[in-house]
Amino acid sequence: MKSIPIPFNGNPSPYAIRGKYDLLMEFTDGTYGIIDCKFQGKDNDKSEFYAPQLEAYAFALENPASGNPMKISVMGLLVWSPKKPVGNPDSGFNLELNSSWFPIKRDPDALQSRLGEFITMISGPTPTKDSSCETCKFISDRREVFGAE
Repeated sequence: MKSIPIPFNGNPSPYAIRGKYDLLMEFTDGTYGIIDCKFQGKDNDKSEFYAPQLEAYAFALENPASGNPMKISVMGLLVWSPKKPVGNPDSGFNLELNSSWFPIKRDPDALQSRLGEFITMISGPTPTKDSSCETCKFISDRREVFGAE
């Protein structure tokens, strides 16, 4: 999926959101739900970490570059984690899993703020090569290692 250009300071920016969601559900009221599937070693809630990713998917689905917009009313993580191994050498082994649902509250303003900060940063002036910028040092060192200029 691909979104329209991300609005920035009241104008379309040169950037869009692209991605692939795991599951999309259609509800009887005509709205949709985005489900991101995770397999984790432990059954813990990482919805806060993944919230920007799902909100970005929601933006792209509600503001598509082509096709009809889809209103997103539900977002969340479906998490599977190992419970115990089951089976035997004769029949084979399998894994019994826990499954948990962690809802994610919509926050389009937080996404817009985060995208605005990102667009401001990448649209700003490029630091000089001899600056104290740690990213510049990393890129310069990497180019030396790989022989790129």
